[in-house]
Order: sequence, then structure tokens, then C-alpha cells
Amino acid sequence: MTTKPERYAVVGNPVAHSRSPAIHAAFAAQTGQALVYERLLCPMDGFAAALRAFEAAGGRGCNVTVPFKLQAPALAARVSPRAALAGAANVLRFDADGWFADNTDGIGLVRDIEGGAGRALAGCRVLLVGAGGAAAGVLGPLLAARPAEVVVTNRTADKAQTLAARHAPVAQAHGVTLRGGGLDAPGSAFDVVLNASASSLQGAASPVGAAVFAPGALAVDLMYGAAARPWLAWARAAGATPRDGLGMLVEQAAEAFFIWRGVMPASAPVLRRLRAEVDAAT
Repeated sequence: MTTKPERYAVVGNPVAHSRSPAIHAAFAAQTGQALVYERLLCPMDGFAAALRAFEAAGGRGCNVTVPFKLQAPALAARVSPRAALAGAANVLRFDADGWFADNTDGIGLVRDIEGGAGRALAGCRVLLVGAGGAAAGVLGPLLAARPAEVVVTNRTADKAQTLAARHAPVAQAHGVTLRGGGLDAPGSAFDVVLNASASSLQGAASPVGAAVFAPGALAVDLMYGAAARPWLAWARAAGATPRDGLGMLVEQAAEAFFIWRGVMPASAPVLRRLRAEVDAAT
């Protein structure tokens, strides 16, 4: 008797562009896990109902993408500390005794920086550009990597300061200097600069100047593909080493796969194949 594959999905609106099905299919083949992974386009006003219908139809869990990450924790019986700190979840697991919510974006970013880019975060000065949901999702794990300093900078300074204040206990626990402020004075000579702002989606110029880069700095845009190219080109011209968010995408997916299946897949071969596909498409 063959085991019926268990069902997972990425839930969002829009969702047709998502590369998560290909990533998780590769993880399943690599680890011998019997699962299918789908795209689920969710009505803007029907997130909870769509998830419950998916679970009733045999769904075991899902990735949550825009614009529903902020809604996901409220649907769960248990919320991980990193999802609670972020105020958002990108992973749900449908356990029999209640749903579990987690956020794997930050650990995905940290693993890509330290493993994929080979850049240790401990002792570095880090600039996080943006204070919205993307920044909130990664700040906690960034602090846990023990950089010397993290500065959150945003067009609305109050929003950056609020995000920093919420994470102050985590920063203190890990011995990290943390502050938030406006784009007019982000500071200079950072070892790692992370673009979590909406500038890439808007095709806008970088919201910070080239002085933010220390010599040999790593510049990471959390977006990937065509959306990330202008910011990465600007960073390269400024002398930084550019890196897009494709590695983060694969690493956060690997952590989600582990949460669902209890098996950690190897991310490097999947990233190599995905990188070739994205480069060919753009």
C-alpha cells in the first residue's frame, strides 16, 4: 500500500509568482518525504476561512505570504517566540491539538548571510533599512547572531524607534547596541546593510546614501529577481558586495520544511538550481 502524499501550500494574494512549490518539491525529493505543495490564492477578506477549508481537505500546513502574515498568529493555538516578537507568521502547522505559528524569515536571512555569503554577523555593525513587516520578521534573529550594533532606519523615524524599542530586551540579552531613527542620519561605515524597505518594489532609488557602506561591506536586498536589481546595482557601484534575497527564500523554506516534517533538507543544491532559473528569467 502506498502512502498518500500530505498536502501543504503557500497562501497569499497574489500567489501565482511564488517559487515555493518548486523549492518544497525539491526538498521532498531530496529527503524522501511524501508530500504535495500547492499555491492557494486566498480572497483578501477570507484568509481564515480559506485555511480552515484547506485543512478540512487534508492540508497539514502552509506558508503564509503577503498580505496575510500579520493575521496568521491570531489563528494559532501556539505561537513561537520569534513569531510573537515579529508580530507576524509565515508558517502554520495544522496540529491536531491546535495550529502552531512560526516565523522563519529571520533565521533564513541569518543562515544565508553566514552560510551562503560566508559573512559572520558576530561583532559586525548592521544597518536595517525599513521598519515594516519584513524588517520586523528578521530583526530578532539578527540580534541573536550577536552583531556589535544594529541600526534600524526608516522614512518615518518613529516607526523605526518603535521597532527597536520592542526588540530592546532581545538586544540587551545578546549584548547588542540597538537604535532606531530616520533616513536623514542612519550613520556610516556599516559592515552589513540590509534593504527591507519598499524601495525595490517601487523601483525607487536607494533611500540611503553610499556612505552607509564600510569597505568590503555586504549589501543584501530582501527581494530577488528583477525587483532587486536596481538596488543591488547601486550597491555594487558604491563598492559593496551585493546579494539578493533568493538565498533567504530557500533558507526560510528549509526551516519551514523542518517544522512540518522534522527533517532538515540541504539548501545549497536547491539554491543553485533556483538561481539558474531566476537568472535565466531575468
